[in-house]
Amino acid sequence: MSAKTMTGAKMLVQALIDQGVDTVFGYPGGAVLPIYDEIFQQNSIKHILVRHEQGAVHAAEGYARSTGKPGVALVTSGPGATNAVTGLTDALLDSIPIVVLTGQVPTFMIGSDAFQEADTVGITRPCTKHNWLVKETDALAGTIHEAFHVATSGRPGPVLIDIPKDVQFASGTYSKPAPKQSHYQPQVKGDIEGITDLVAALEKAKKPLFYTGGGVINSGPAASQLLRELVGATGFPITSTLMGLGAYPASGDNWLGMLGMHGLYEANMAMHDCDLMINIGARFDDRITGVIDKFSPNSIKAHIDIDPSSINKVIRTDIPVIGDVAHVLEDILKVWKSRGRKTNAESVAKWWEQIKTWQKINCLAYTQEKETIKPQHALARLEALTKDRKDRYITTEVGQHQMWAAQYLGFEEPNHWMTSGGLGTMGYGHPASIGVQMAHPDALVINIAGEASWLMNMQEMGTAVQYRLPVKQFILNNERLGMVRQWQELLHGERYSSSWSESLPDFVKLAEAFGAKGILCSDPADLDDAIMEMLNHDGPVLFDCLVEKHENCFPMIPSGKAHNDMLLGDAETQGVIDAKGSVLV
Repeated sequence: MSAKTMTGAKMLVQALIDQGVDTVFGYPGGAVLPIYDEIFQQNSIKHILVRHEQGAVHAAEGYARSTGKPGVALVTSGPGATNAVTGLTDALLDSIPIVVLTGQVPTFMIGSDAFQEADTVGITRPCTKHNWLVKETDALAGTIHEAFHVATSGRPGPVLIDIPKDVQFASGTYSKPAPKQSHYQPQVKGDIEGITDLVAALEKAKKPLFYTGGGVINSGPAASQLLRELVGATGFPITSTLMGLGAYPASGDNWLGMLGMHGLYEANMAMHDCDLMINIGARFDDRITGVIDKFSPNSIKAHIDIDPSSINKVIRTDIPVIGDVAHVLEDILKVWKSRGRKTNAESVAKWWEQIKTWQKINCLAYTQEKETIKPQHALARLEALTKDRKDRYITTEVGQHQMWAAQYLGFEEPNHWMTSGGLGTMGYGHPASIGVQMAHPDALVINIAGEASWLMNMQEMGTAVQYRLPVKQFILNNERLGMVRQWQELLHGERYSSSWSESLPDFVKLAEAFGAKGILCSDPADLDDAIMEMLNHDGPVLFDCLVEKHENCFPMIPSGKAHNDMLLGDAETQGVIDAKGSVLV
């Protein structure tokens, strides 16, 4: 096919089409008007007008996480680009593939402090996997194709392309995505020697534990299936980070629940006492490890990760395997089967006896009162009323409600749980739910929120209404910055400094002002009916669930403590725990 000559703006739209992009989240401005003019003249790509550039990037993240495909955001220069920085950083820390396109002042004005000029490449260099400033129209198409390759290959992440306005106007030669080799070719196959060492450790382990993260989900559906096969074949227990929920089913026989600062008692105790810990696609972040010198002190540590820089970055690894999770798990299974499918079955059975003793603690126990809705109860009822919906997708904001959602909601499949892990971005969940709903128009999409987090990007309710997106905003309203208040209670002498608001809106009226449906619920007896009313409404809903104001999120590993030194809250009334973690009823 002969090369085509077209403007930079048309070139960009054509490149997106050739990359299979069907949705772009954006907000127009002077430096991207040529691109918006081209978007107006085509029907292959849907453009979703968000209400804030941060919302555009979070929506692109939600789209990417729920589909496994890269999300795309388009913003203008200057403040448009700087408003995108939070979303870019969020995507970087959580390894989410997104492509952000920014407008820039004309090339001859760069450096002159022109109107809405910012050093976008300089500002975003620390918060992207890679970025480009395109100064020649002939280079634009190739740069866009390379950006998609970089965003989705190896450890996924955000990339940014900064495009001056004169490059958008000028004409150049368009090139389709080429099969030629890119300079960026991350290693996907694991070293067979390391894999063999890992299999030998699996065969001998007395107290093994699989510890999985978002890398399993990022590797694609095959990785989750291979993980399930390996867990089922070995009979080993498995836990997960916040980002890895859904890779192994919550209903699975070997599932211990999430581990970490607000993880389950049995998961954290197993991590502390295991003798072989197999990290699959997690990065040993501080919410999981706590105090490093007390982390899983007696275990052999294996680490499977596609990012070489993650190996030995935080925790010293005995058996490192660099490679894509799906490829490595496939080879582990092949080697393990070829060696006779051996495990230390007798010792593993005793290990399970110990784990079942820890499970008797019932660390998620709570007492629901007649007068006030406990936040745990609100999510337990939401789970009960929606768990059979295979098309259920959950996003969250950040805070106590996020941790309760991870504890009380069960995920059977990958890509159905979208939350801000590494950056902990309040305001993430609402626009992310819009991105998920755009990707899955007929699905049930629920954003679990706190009232404070939700208000950070509340303007995106206008986006949901405009595009008739039936997203459900489920607010656990305690009229507090709940996690901040909890830490102030436990660690700062109950000095509640600026951890509440005295001027919250009427959320029902706010929903109606946007043209959405508002629901208020404060009585536990009305909760199920109110949830069903939300679920049965065919448009966007803002559900204001008034909950206990001073409820704390437990279990909790306090700062400076090891995994076997947890605060359990109500669960402490279920039994007395001795120094070895045994229950003395």
